[in-house]
Amino acid sequence: MKKDNIHVVMVPWLAFGHLQPFFQLSIALATEKVHVSFISTPKNIKRLPKVPSNLAPLLNLVEFPLPSVNGSPLPADAEASVDVSADQMLYLYQAFNLLQEPVKNFIADKKPDWVIADFVPDWVADIARELNIPLLKFSVFTASSRVFFGPPKPRPRPGQVKNGSKPLHELLTSPPPWVDFPSMVAFRKYEALDLISVLSAENESRETLLGHDAVIEGACRAVAIRTCIEFEGDYLDTYKKVAGKPVIPIGLLPPEELPGNERTLSFHPNWQKIFKWLDEQKPRSVVFVGFGSECKLSKNQVYEIANGVKLSGLPFFWILQKPSWALNDIDALPSGFCASTEGRGLVHIGWAPQKEILAHPSIGGSLFHGGWGSTIETLRSGHVLVVLPFVFDQGLNARLLVEKGVAIEVKRNEEDGSFSGNDIATSLREAMVSEDGEELRARAGKAAGIFGDQNLHDSYVKNFVEYMRSNGEMKV
Repeated sequence: MKKDNIHVVMVPWLAFGHLQPFFQLSIALATEKVHVSFISTPKNIKRLPKVPSNLAPLLNLVEFPLPSVNGSPLPADAEASVDVSADQMLYLYQAFNLLQEPVKNFIADKKPDWVIADFVPDWVADIARELNIPLLKFSVFTASSRVFFGPPKPRPRPGQVKNGSKPLHELLTSPPPWVDFPSMVAFRKYEALDLISVLSAENESRETLLGHDAVIEGACRAVAIRTCIEFEGDYLDTYKKVAGKPVIPIGLLPPEELPGNERTLSFHPNWQKIFKWLDEQKPRSVVFVGFGSECKLSKNQVYEIANGVKLSGLPFFWILQKPSWALNDIDALPSGFCASTEGRGLVHIGWAPQKEILAHPSIGGSLFHGGWGSTIETLRSGHVLVVLPFVFDQGLNARLLVEKGVAIEVKRNEEDGSFSGNDIATSLREAMVSEDGEELRARAGKAAGIFGDQNLHDSYVKNFVEYMRSNGEMKV
């Protein structure tokens, strides 16, 4: 029986690459008159955008303090992956797991029609089963990335030989056999070796990361995924075959433009200077450079990126998160860099309104990590992409973007992943100004017709809401 008034509870993982799309989906659902309870910790909720006043009655931001773990080295105010180092991630998982009881009590009290969960934590599946509430998994990754790892079960243990043929690192560097069309989506050797080291780390969270995903996907009624048929319909069709249950594309959830009086660039005096500089540049001439806050770049990596930007000779705007190794803002860049690029580019250290900068007409391309959320923001404006991936699914995304003809990937050493400023400069010039890059720029511009089509992506959300209204009455 179809139910018009539905309530969903959202349980995202404590990383902003997950919190933000879950929040964007919450906004989209509330726009369709769905009541949403979004669960996270106080600091994370404060860092989210403001809920539009007209949606506030439908979207409830539920704060649960992150429990402390005995003997934990987590900083006192750490509540997300961006707040911790790689070796502290285990303790963030452990702290998150301690939220199981309050989350269960909340869900039991509210009796929602659906629970929408991330790929971690897997205990959400136990709560949904015990309380007889249907579970949906929301995947913030591309369909191609999810297809690469196959059906909802972990890949072989690190180093394990599959069918007496290849070790795992070789399996990870080629498309899997269930992808029955030409595909470039696979890891490079250095990425595969790094992933294996992560999966084989001597702690429970890293060992069972794919296992968490298998539990959630195995227990859910259906998978909602942030993608669309128009961009990766081939991989989406394959995902539907291997998942063994409904896979529902919800569109790309592109960020909506802010009203002029709410735009940071025009509202804050500090950003008016940046806005003025961008206004003075030629249309689509500036390279946006940004690697977010999750990529913890080494000194050598930052300096090579700086060298590449300098050697390219192109105008640029770089948002750089101050590295932990930098003594101060000056130390974060090579000596003489700012002087040698004065007038041609700007570097801003710290947070910046990336969405608004990317939408400026002077921006024509982006040098970035290939994260899916940043890709959506960038292609929404039709920018050509130069991809330099570092962590998680970014390498798989980079290959997808190259395969679709909207990106160039910076050349790297296949053994250790190192790269040079010369390689970056070559890629930037090809993407932005060379004749060889004309078709690339045209395809990126054409992609804006998909990534920026708000009506298209609204229609995906409407279909998803219709699924929930029509299927929530069924017993788990």
